[in-house]
Amino acid sequence: MYARTTEAPVLLIGAAHVVDLAEPLRRVLGDRPLDGIAIELDAERAEALFAPGGPRTARRGAPLFVRFWSILQRRLGAEIGGGIPGAEMQAAATFARERGLPVFLIDDPIRVTLVHLVRSMPVKERVLLLVSAFVGLFVPARVVEREMDRYVDAPEAYASELRHASPTIARVLLDDRNEHMADRLLGIRRQGYGCVAAVVGDAHLAGLRSALRRRGVPSEAIPFRDLRGATASVPRSS
Repeated sequence: MYARTTEAPVLLIGAAHVVDLAEPLRRVLGDRPLDGIAIELDAERAEALFAPGGPRTARRGAPLFVRFWSILQRRLGAEIGGGIPGAEMQAAATFARERGLPVFLIDDPIRVTLVHLVRSMPVKERVLLLVSAFVGLFVPARVVEREMDRYVDAPEAYASELRHASPTIARVLLDDRNEHMADRLLGIRRQGYGCVAAVVGDAHLAGLRSALRRRGVPSEAIPFRDLRGATASVPRSS
């Protein structure tokens, strides 16, 4: 045990946004005392996700590739994960409410992120992103599932491929957000919430752990490959 809760490591749980991980997630969260739960959402996405009837479709005015991606996520969620996109965030928030724990939204506002992304991207990357989002609408679910397995087997190599193919996407959607989420988690700890679990996309785990380490915050990680198994493995500390 820790002399103070602020000495406890932050528990980072890696999720895939189109795979239903509600049951294993609840097992992991229920296995330890917690002061609060953080989720990779901003206020706008949280409002949409938790609204009656579930998440709404992409709103008018969103970039075209975002609307394509929203449709793709809903389709893959039904065909691969057996649930809706964001189900893991809903499960974490529901668990927190049941235990009387605060829920912290630690991600950047989605609209600010998307505007920054589009403005930062060279024309070539914009075209590639739009084309890939459109093509994704017609890719069979088994192909996407195969790619997910390839990511699970070698997440570092997969991330390296992304950085090579689209360095702007990697910087804006991963690196910048990791730094901002680490700042928010540090702020939460300074408020006295030491034993916090943070549910984030699996691709954020390595970068977020590094960002926390630079801020002097210890962390543990349960990656997606362990979470989706029958039982999660022992978290890795740092």
